[in-house]
Amino acid sequence: MSDRDVILDAFDTLFGSHDASAVDRFVAADYVQHAADVPDGREGLRTLVSAVPAGSSFEVHRIFEDGDLVASHGTLRGVGPDDLVAFDIHRMRDGKAVEHWSVEQPVVAPTVSGHSQTDGPTQVTRPEATEESRALVDRFVQTVLVEGSLSAVPEFFDGDSYTQHNPLVGDGVSGLGQAFLELRKQGRAVVYTRRHMLIAEGEFVLSVAEGTFGGRPTAFYDLFRVADGKIAEHWDVVAEIPAELAHDNGMF
Repeated sequence: MSDRDVILDAFDTLFGSHDASAVDRFVAADYVQHAADVPDGREGLRTLVSAVPAGSSFEVHRIFEDGDLVASHGTLRGVGPDDLVAFDIHRMRDGKAVEHWSVEQPVVAPTVSGHSQTDGPTQVTRPEATEESRALVDRFVQTVLVEGSLSAVPEFFDGDSYTQHNPLVGDGVSGLGQAFLELRKQGRAVVYTRRHMLIAEGEFVLSVAEGTFGGRPTAFYDLFRVADGKIAEHWDVVAEIPAELAHDNGMF
């Protein structure tokens, strides 16, 4: 069974069937947790699964592998007043998860672009393009988002063509620029300070970075789809980093 299939089975068993007794099947004894509100280790995950309400569900929209890492993009329903869009990353060893990172944010409807936060292409169709996609997104995140070099933006896009799933931002490169300007005017500037992870398979690349949103410490999970050597589509979750976590491992 591939690592991807293990994670899909774990999601279905733990958060579909709500079977907390199955945690040890999927998680190693030295499991390290980075999700902000989940205690460390197997016992922390067991506590989370036991607390998830009956009738809740988790739908995976996209899942891909990069070495020992499995990244997924999904929707968690029925756990609170709002459904949640989530990114999860699992580091795998010998068919079990040994480390986990995740962020969530509420589902928003309608969005500025008219697209949902999760619709669009879901399958890796060009596995041979992994390293090309990784290199493009690596340069974009570092040059444009971290260093703030806006003059380099045209290098990464096919004109104004850019499909956007962030609920606050319209389609097109022009929509992205307009949203950043409006947020800055409102005192809610988006600032990227450091990228921690870059996970790629085929045309999909997930960047994990930290910075500030409106001056508050923030985790930025940005998923990009690359087409014909340009960034074509974007999904994300933007999550404030709490002052206190449920463990001592940090969110990154």
